[in-house]
Amino acid sequence: MPSPAHGRRLDAVPGPFTPRTPRVVAARRLHRRRDRDATGRFLAEGPQAVREALTRPGLVVELFGLPAALDRHRDLAARAAAADVPVSEVTDEALAALAETVAPQGLVAVCRHLDVPLDRALAAAPRLVAVLAGIRDPGNAGTVLRTADAAGAQVVVFAGDTVDPYNGKCVRASAGSLFHVDVVRAADPGEVVAASRAAGLTVLATTGYGDSDLDDLADTDRLAAPTAWLFGAEAHGLSAELTDAADARVRVPLHGRAESLKLAAAAAVCLYASARAQRSPARGPSPKESVRP
Repeated sequence: MPSPAHGRRLDAVPGPFTPRTPRVVAARRLHRRRDRDATGRFLAEGPQAVREALTRPGLVVELFGLPAALDRHRDLAARAAAADVPVSEVTDEALAALAETVAPQGLVAVCRHLDVPLDRALAAAPRLVAVLAGIRDPGNAGTVLRTADAAGAQVVVFAGDTVDPYNGKCVRASAGSLFHVDVVRAADPGEVVAASRAAGLTVLATTGYGDSDLDDLADTDRLAAPTAWLFGAEAHGLSAELTDAADARVRVPLHGRAESLKLAAAAAVCLYASARAQRSPARGPSPKESVRP
């Protein structure tokens, strides 16, 4: 029954849910990857993530919130109720069990996985794709996903031994961008490279030892073509097999004395270089030019 005070549908169970309430217990299990994989569900924490999740019809399964947070974000509670999503008040202890942050913001949503098959994502003819290969740190992965979204990438691929995109820290680091792009999970990075090339994308591998300079590619408009960027783990980078399979191995020039860039910074430089080139009035490389070294 709707509540006049909050304008939201509340669960029929009397009183706020506690850490022992079965639905809270089930949701808390989603902190573990095996439970996320088994159920096809994950947790989105905080009002920003909840707001973006609610823009995708059918994605949010349930919304948990402290009474004060549900009052503060009445628009989100009302939007959830309008979509027939259960809105459940929880105690401070239950919210702490559901959240992973030190100072949670009072809302946690249970969401369905939003994976898109690689072939379907590429069939939409994306012009900018970010491929995360072997990135194990969830904060780095989520930040690259957020950066890719900001640069206008349509697809982000989590390939091979890469962190689960639904890891709580990755979801939070994406700051809602997880819900804006096509998220693909692929077991074999090599197949991602082959499929991307078959879809008409130029595949560029980022490496500090690349034989192609990013500035040179940008200055000659060779980044204007549809592109898939390969990013590897901060500590070890991309495998030799992947860099060899790419159309070019690209290094970000270092004009100062820094030894290297962090992964997220390098990804931002590369993705925005492509974004600028693709939005240039003189879009498209010269027929005589190629990104191959």
